[in-house]
Amino acid sequence: MTAITKKPVNPTAHLTPEDIEQLGIELDAIRQEVLDDRGERDAAYIRKVVDVQRRLELASRAVLLGSALPPLWVLGTVGLSVAKILENMEIGHNVMHGQWDWMRDPKIHSTTWEWDNASTADGWKHAHNEIHHTYTNIVGKDNDLGYGIMRVDEDQRWHPAYLAQPLWNFINACFFEYGIAAYDLELGRNLRIPKEKRSAKFKADLSKTLKKIRKQATKDYVINPGLAIPFGGFLPTLAANFTANVVRNLWSHSVIMCGHFPEGVETFEKKSIPDNETRGEWYLRQMLGSANISGSKAMHLMSGNLSHQIEHHLFPDLPSNRYAEVAPKVQALFEKYDLNYHSAPLPQQVYSAWHRVVRLSLPNGWLATTNVKNLPEQTKLLWAMSTKGPKIRRAAAARLQQQARRLEQAKDVTTAA
Repeated sequence: MTAITKKPVNPTAHLTPEDIEQLGIELDAIRQEVLDDRGERDAAYIRKVVDVQRRLELASRAVLLGSALPPLWVLGTVGLSVAKILENMEIGHNVMHGQWDWMRDPKIHSTTWEWDNASTADGWKHAHNEIHHTYTNIVGKDNDLGYGIMRVDEDQRWHPAYLAQPLWNFINACFFEYGIAAYDLELGRNLRIPKEKRSAKFKADLSKTLKKIRKQATKDYVINPGLAIPFGGFLPTLAANFTANVVRNLWSHSVIMCGHFPEGVETFEKKSIPDNETRGEWYLRQMLGSANISGSKAMHLMSGNLSHQIEHHLFPDLPSNRYAEVAPKVQALFEKYDLNYHSAPLPQQVYSAWHRVVRLSLPNGWLATTNVKNLPEQTKLLWAMSTKGPKIRRAAAARLQQQARRLEQAKDVTTAA
């Protein structure tokens, strides 16, 4: 993945400014059609999902009172995992986007909802709604690109420390809610500032987040296991809550990775985005900077309908249950304007996203030029690049990229023949 402006072939080069603005007009029309039509069936949908989620969570926690019995532990843990996923993905994420504010229901409103997550609602809404959705996939502006801990673009200079990024990414996936909380606080940047110079806002936000984490931990790891003590289930219930949180974290991380990071999703340079970016240009960036996951209705529900990530990035404030409905219309516009509608099944998207994480953890061209026969030689080269100075590293990087280009040219010749 390279910033779109540095690719040999720009996938938007065929579009005129007039095309882009017409595209924006047509997408606005799709959005307005849903806004004009939303009503009771949409309200009934979200209320039903909230009701089912709460009943499922309550029933699962009741079952876990008997978690000393293995079958009840499995049943309760599975139910609690599903309930936590539903609460985070289809309810919390979408409610806090303001998708249901039009109902004017204070119980399902972006200003009052606080989700079952380490991040505070206010912190998440600022980092996600205001920054990520405004600056989607702009390197250096959208911190969702790698969450500040990964190399996400070939133009980022490679350093040996990036070799560990697959491990960091896996750890981040297991404890994703805490990684997001740290990201929302811009914790790394703020901790580098001397304590006495940190802003009052950061200190207040940190205090709120720590309070939220204590509240969540007390519920999952003290109160609920404590209720199971009379039945001999303290430790099994503790383990069940921990397992459910990890399952929820791994699932949400995978869905988000699939929507933002598979091979073929475009990134953008800051300098390529005009200060007065038009509505059509913003829409085009969302279209190219997102990917969908194809699958069943159950999978769409469990993903919070973020399996329709393209549609979500285009229309983040539309009710999530409408994304499947507008997806064919959006795809038709991709075809009309000769753009790539990036959609694939979950296993394929997960593999693609992790392939990108691994590929970019290595020097540019290393993975493309490595095979079974030359693996020992390539491993020695990687070791040298990791242990020698910058001069050796730059020379080896240049050689790798030259070899990768030759391989690509040879493939093109073979394909043409």
